[in-house]
Amino acid sequence: MTSAHFRPNIAPAQRAGREGAEVGLGKGLEYLLGESDRLVPLEEGTLQRSGTTDQDGLSGTVSYDTVYAARQHEELTWRHDPGRQAKYLEQPASDPSTHRTIEALIGAEIRRRLRG
Repeated sequence: MTSAHFRPNIAPAQRAGREGAEVGLGKGLEYLLGESDRLVPLEEGTLQRSGTTDQDGLSGTVSYDTVYAARQHEELTWRHDPGRQAKYLEQPASDPSTHRTIEALIGAEIRRRLRG
């Protein structure tokens, strides 16, 4: 019997895939922030301007940082200008189309890096 053993070096592909996933996630977080910004209540724009993304590798968050951001998000009885609403972050974050878009952004960046 004759045999040959082959062990490919997949480390470069793994690094490229992870790098692409991280870049894609960053783009996805920015996309989610943009979708949320379209719904965030506006008066002076302070709440909207406080929106930010934070990323650590393959984990990230979108948040708004004002003393009233959480209350504004949760208070369903407050009135808002047309097109603006409570749950301004939760609604786009839980929307399946947002998930698909973010996954597509991540996938595109992974493919881009694997192509070289």
